[in-house]
Amino acid sequence: MNTTNTSGATQTSLVDTVLSALFPFVPLLVAIVLVISALIALHYLLLAKQSHLTSEQKLPRQVGMLVLTIIGAVVIAMTLPVSESTRNQVIALIGVLISGVIAFSSTTMVGNLMAGIVLRVNRPFKVGDFIKVEGYSGRVTEMGLLDVEIQTESRELIAFANTLMVNSPVSVTRASGAIVSVDISLGYDIHHSIIEKHLLVAAENAQLLEPFVQVVGLGDFSVSYRISGLLTEVKSLLSARSRLHKAVLDALHNADIEIVSPSFMNQRPQPDGLKMIAKSPGHTKQEEASPEDVIFDKAEEAEQKEKSKETLMQTIADIDAKIAESDGESRDELKHQKATAEAQLAALVKTKNEEG
Repeated sequence: MNTTNTSGATQTSLVDTVLSALFPFVPLLVAIVLVISALIALHYLLLAKQSHLTSEQKLPRQVGMLVLTIIGAVVIAMTLPVSESTRNQVIALIGVLISGVIAFSSTTMVGNLMAGIVLRVNRPFKVGDFIKVEGYSGRVTEMGLLDVEIQTESRELIAFANTLMVNSPVSVTRASGAIVSVDISLGYDIHHSIIEKHLLVAAENAQLLEPFVQVVGLGDFSVSYRISGLLTEVKSLLSARSRLHKAVLDALHNADIEIVSPSFMNQRPQPDGLKMIAKSPGHTKQEEASPEDVIFDKAEEAEQKEKSKETLMQTIADIDAKIAESDGESRDELKHQKATAEAQLAALVKTKNEEG
């Protein structure tokens, strides 16, 4: 009988010892479970469930999840069953690690990620814009998390790191219009007012708005002129430049003005008074193919998809507002329209992601 009581007391004492040893870890286990559960739930609500979001739209949510993960790690560290000084050292270690990552971010992937955040906050340009950086010019086809891709005038695709886009000057052609110019040098034997009149006609024939002429240089043998005009349809920038060059040739040649400097020498014998002017074949005008359709095909497609995505998202928002104010059959019809728009948006985003 005494042996049985002694054995039971021993088992009870052992259980109490185990429970007393595990009790300090209870807050830690609770914190781990709560933090992991909260992060999983937030990831599902903010990212996994929102399959229609693009990488650009997911970026703020991903950054938010990163910040919440760091906060969760600090919360878990605060519940460690150690002394206060050790706990403070662990929290300080987390801060040092984060500071180290940020300190070395300029030469790492994190640097490009941070630069991508800066580009999305400042929005100096968007998909479809004409930009010039590091001597390269073209249209933006994609703004990724780590780089920006442009399509050049030779149809090449060039990717620039986001850190380069932030640290280098970027020239952006305004969507409201761009100035198209042509420089030309002519002799001193013709008064500048006559040249200006014909150059203005050339700019009007090239379908440019608010044209103006500048005298940009007085050389030893010729005068340098610049004819400029405003192009409102910036997508046809290359075509407009070519069109202006042709219009200048036609306007000056039709006015019997030679486009050669006084130092022009031709070794072929020519009759006196012969002027070197190309003869116009006539006034028949044929349709010209737009080079932008071939050169900037990916940029144009990316811009159109971006606009379609924004339109669908606005449509869904409008339908949600109408659903809140409607009832009965009209509500069912609006829900059907919303489902259709969401399916189109999901398909568009899926296609874009697959191409990316």
